[in-house]
Amino acid sequence: MDVTRREFISATSAATLLAGVPGGWAGGVYAGDAPESPKVRIGIIALTDCSSIVMAHELGLFKKHGIESTISKEASWAVIRDRLTLGENQATHMLIGMPYASTMGLLGSPVKPMIIPFYLNRNGQAITLTKALLEKGVKTPQQLKPVVMEAKAKGTPMTFAMTFPPGTHAMWMRYWLATGGINPDRDVTLITIPPPQMVANMKVGKMDGYCVGEPWPNRAIADGIGFTAITTQQMWKDHPEKVLAFTEEYAQKNPKTVKAVMRAVLEASQWIDKLENRPRMVEVVSQPQYINTAKEVILGRLLGDIDYGDGRKEKDKLYMTFFDRHTNFPQKSHGVWWLSQFRRWGMVKEPPDYRGIVDRVHRPDIFREVAREMGVEVPREDMKKESFWDGVAFDPADPEKYAKSFAVHSMA
Repeated sequence: MDVTRREFISATSAATLLAGVPGGWAGGVYAGDAPESPKVRIGIIALTDCSSIVMAHELGLFKKHGIESTISKEASWAVIRDRLTLGENQATHMLIGMPYASTMGLLGSPVKPMIIPFYLNRNGQAITLTKALLEKGVKTPQQLKPVVMEAKAKGTPMTFAMTFPPGTHAMWMRYWLATGGINPDRDVTLITIPPPQMVANMKVGKMDGYCVGEPWPNRAIADGIGFTAITTQQMWKDHPEKVLAFTEEYAQKNPKTVKAVMRAVLEASQWIDKLENRPRMVEVVSQPQYINTAKEVILGRLLGDIDYGDGRKEKDKLYMTFFDRHTNFPQKSHGVWWLSQFRRWGMVKEPPDYRGIVDRVHRPDIFREVAREMGVEVPREDMKKESFWDGVAFDPADPEKYAKSFAVHSMA
């Protein structure tokens, strides 16, 4: 049943929203913590993982914390970056690698230091391949390699898409191809397509596969043009995904505003991770001003119901999270991993200042302040080892050794 915003908010009492919040925190603007700049314009891309920002707005949580919010749906990640850089948006939904590229001035980004004090979600992305590849029996990167090499030899390399060069989808796509012995910089053509345009471009034959966030992998299956080869949570359990980003300059000038925005989004994240609220959330985020696609396409995978489009159906326990299992905590080791991938793929020519850059961009100190005020538990350590589905382990203590350990890379 469709609901208007007013009906939705009136139907959702404050008691329902705040039920189960750790420590029984009841909200409200803290004494002396009124935002310096209450008017905040927040950028989003039409992806399921923008939902905590949208719901913080729709449920009146920004207003509760003294923020006059405006949600600005943008056309691409490049626009997201540029509007934050120019100050047209003060906060934004962003790919985890983008604040690093902007801080370092990489991959076409102007030098504009940015910070990550908050993760919006984990999991919930996928690599989609065309039905034509499925008909050839291709489901894994190892099975894909001979097809790729044949196309390359003919002078018509296969094409794969991601959403932005330093972002998560680029790294998942690169990593997946490389595990099959395919160099994404030499053996195929890797193109950039905005998330909402992925399905349309696959329909007209522009690419053989893509990596993007939900609901666009599931949309390809609903439209009968592709199948899910692998979900990103299968590649890396509870991996970081989108972040809530600010420019360093804005955060330094408006620390109370940043924390107020974080409090509101944290409350929305807690509300979303009560699965009984997700159908109601989808009623809102599916609307044209947000994701603009059928509710059914969004909801299924949010509840862990995975139809791969190749005959497999399963219940996925690692569906997209917005709060559970320390989703929002910005672990510094994740930043180290991203820099190791910049190094692996030749995006930086020399070893970067891993520690210095990560300390500047990843800001768990700000998150810890907000979490303490709201009674939310956080991990004690900022660094941790990770393991991936291919058996390769990552130790943040030696990222340069890790970057150089891969047989497939683009380092000089």
